[in-house]
Amino acid sequence: MTLALSIPSALSARLRRRWLVAAALVLVGMGVVGFWGSVYTHRSFFNEAEARGHNTLRLAIAVLRGHMARYENLPEVIAGFDEIQDLLAAPDNPALIDEVNHYLKEINEQFRSSDIYVMGMDGTTIVASNFDGERPFVGDNFQYRPYFFDAIDGGEGRFFALGTTSFKRGYYFGAPVVVGGETLGVVAVKIDVETIEDTWRGGGDYQIIVNDPEGIIFMTSEPNWLYNSVLPLTRERLARTAETRRYANAELRELPLADVSDENHRLYTIAGNAASTEYLVVSESMPEADWTVSVLLDTSSARAQALTAIVIALLAMAMLILAGAVVIQGRARLRERMQMQRDAKELLERRVIERTAELASVNNKLEEEVAERRATEARLRKTQSDLIQAGKLAALGRMSADLSHEFNQPLAAARNYADNALVLFDRGRIEDARRTVANISGIIDRMTALSRHLRNFARKPNEKLSTVPLGQVVADTVQLIDWRIKASGIDLTIDIPPGLAVMGGPNRLEQVLLNVLANAMDAVEAGEDRRILLSASRKADRVTILVRDHGPGITAGANERIFDPFFSTKGTGKGLGLGLSISYNIIKDFGGELHAGNHPEGGALFTIELNAADIEPIADAAQ
Repeated sequence: MTLALSIPSALSARLRRRWLVAAALVLVGMGVVGFWGSVYTHRSFFNEAEARGHNTLRLAIAVLRGHMARYENLPEVIAGFDEIQDLLAAPDNPALIDEVNHYLKEINEQFRSSDIYVMGMDGTTIVASNFDGERPFVGDNFQYRPYFFDAIDGGEGRFFALGTTSFKRGYYFGAPVVVGGETLGVVAVKIDVETIEDTWRGGGDYQIIVNDPEGIIFMTSEPNWLYNSVLPLTRERLARTAETRRYANAELRELPLADVSDENHRLYTIAGNAASTEYLVVSESMPEADWTVSVLLDTSSARAQALTAIVIALLAMAMLILAGAVVIQGRARLRERMQMQRDAKELLERRVIERTAELASVNNKLEEEVAERRATEARLRKTQSDLIQAGKLAALGRMSADLSHEFNQPLAAARNYADNALVLFDRGRIEDARRTVANISGIIDRMTALSRHLRNFARKPNEKLSTVPLGQVVADTVQLIDWRIKASGIDLTIDIPPGLAVMGGPNRLEQVLLNVLANAMDAVEAGEDRRILLSASRKADRVTILVRDHGPGITAGANERIFDPFFSTKGTGKGLGLGLSISYNIIKDFGGELHAGNHPEGGALFTIELNAADIEPIADAAQ
């Protein structure tokens, strides 16, 4: 693998440098193409969108003009009717008023206008088509409306406004009623604009707005923009609007827009509920109505199309460059491969010789390491065995002083029994002397059993695992520390089901239990609660042994190092710190686990997990 990598690295360094330079030039070229292409495609798609906007704008203006043209001559025609002229000549004639009211209502229904009404010279409405409606105009004064005073002055009255009585938007046409060269009043026709708005809605990616000279939107395909201004609402603009009461009590606001136009297109961004939207704006004025009609096209579609076109162009350019690079690289690789074959042959011959020598050297080193590791493993096993034995001897050493009392007490009792037996023999009380001698024999048997347990405990075990009756091992362990249990007033509770057995060595398992129980006794000796529980249970093929005390428990720092060699929380001279470390390794040798922690209700809890076994005769009791 090293050979395969080194030859191309040596031969293609110059080629890689050339490719890096070429790649940099290509990236720069694609960046330039991408930038100028983006400018061109955006301008192209925006121009296309602007053309569509102009078509929509022309259609919208044509609809508005056609709708207005239908009604612009109607007030002048109605002003020429004899009934209207007679009414203005005699405005207090009830019969004539009722007749003209019904007449105007009939004309309004026929032409489908919003309202038709006649005002006197003071601007007060005399008759109206909605005389019988919920909000009739009869009696209302509209002299402040431009369509009224423009018509009174002999001009053409036109005005867009929100009705102060009906609160409906409409466009007003006014015409004077002239009789004998004298103006007697004004006829006004109001047309509804909401029907035109309905045709604008659902137009897709564009919106249509119509605003007055003050910039206030009064017709729009977007209901949320109604009565919003595209120009700042200055005091002068608000004053001019209030003078004619054009929008009655409607709340006027400024449209939240920002002008982001570039040198080619007029662009607005308008804030919405969720985010801002960018629009391409095309506008045209309607001088006859003093309106400005605008079409706002959402630019997201045009920008997406422009981006797609740029991506396609760059991909096509990249494909062409890639195809050319493949051809050039193929030729370069062919020349390089031929040179590589020549160089590889020479290099291979040198490497074979070098690698053969290296492999021979490595093989020798491996053999030396294997031999060294085997020797180290043997020394480690011996050291581990010596540590276990040292731990046991250390435990025996710690027990020796207290065990002397355990031996001295029965020896003193045996001496007393012997003296009593001599006295009984002298007095001829043979049966009493026999019982006294039997007591001496029992004392000797007890001391012999204790000595045997100590001798077996101190003996070095072999490495063979066997079936170990757990109850017997626990009994032997307790017999070794029974003197301490009684001396310290410890309450030891043992819960071992009969017939429970594990895989291990009885002597080494006894050493583990002795170390764990010794730690538990150390923990409870200084407290008032001196209870210790030793229990065991079997689940499937595992046996769990629990040793729980009611001492202060294991601290957080000690819990992490409790099984480390030479770690001890006891004072100086009270142990080597090897007991739990040796116990941990013994349980590992048995294929089990040893854990230490704290019980939820307080005190330390040691858990020993071993492989379960069936009861069999122990072949080597000294194991």
